[in-house]
Amino acid sequence: MDAVMKGLALVIGAYCAMLWRTVAALPLTGLLLARGGASWPTLAVLMLHVQRGAVTAVSAIGYFYGLTRLPMAEGIALSFISPLVALYCSAVLLGERIGRRQIIASLLGVAGVAVLIAGRLTGQVDRGAIGGGVAILGAAAIYGYGLTLLRRQAQAASAVEITFFQNATTLMWLLPLAPWLAPLPALSHWPMIILGAVLAQMSVFLLAWAYARAEAKTLIPVEYSAFVWSAILGALFFGETLTVTVLAGAALIVAGCVVAALSRRPEPMAAEVSL
Repeated sequence: MDAVMKGLALVIGAYCAMLWRTVAALPLTGLLLARGGASWPTLAVLMLHVQRGAVTAVSAIGYFYGLTRLPMAEGIALSFISPLVALYCSAVLLGERIGRRQIIASLLGVAGVAVLIAGRLTGQVDRGAIGGGVAILGAAAIYGYGLTLLRRQAQAASAVEITFFQNATTLMWLLPLAPWLAPLPALSHWPMIILGAVLAQMSVFLLAWAYARAEAKTLIPVEYSAFVWSAILGALFFGETLTVTVLAGAALIVAGCVVAALSRRPEPMAAEVSL
């Protein structure tokens, strides 16, 4: 999905790519919601959906913009700090305790980011790449907060409802700028837009299905295989190459995320959540 969205963002821009992908995804998720017979959410849950829609809109545009400036593997590696940011958001918003392992995980993540930045600052400095890295780090930090919201959503709504309202509320936040920033894409772009929408929704449902059937510690290594796929797809479609600093930085960040995830005990999901 990231490769599709990077290709679109390079042609029509990150904002347009995200906007039109969301437009294409909304009918798909709406149909699934209607078939499931879900009831309209309460006002409290609806406001939670609206908050996460804002987070998704900002973080996705920042991330896809960053991918237009950086190789995919490097962008994915930087985005892996999101779970570490989520740790501290959970501590502030949900009252969760941060222990020694979480602190070690954070230090590993910071070290990984430092390695990636150092790699960019050696030799000839590419200002566009630096800007892309900053955009992805900012997007990842915002998305980390979004992971905390997602946890609260999962306690109050089904996966189908979350997916539909994520698209609906994201579109709500994106639409105000559309008259000035989002001309209707050429017909030739729509197959890729629809493909991006389908792949994005498939990833959400497959992850939800997997996490409902296996422990997080089993799935974490699989989730971080995204780095490998991004390197392969980046090389195939965009002629990108891996560097030693990207590999080293990614290894540190992933290690930090794994340490953080494995140190957390799973908690039972409540039927409702107080918002």
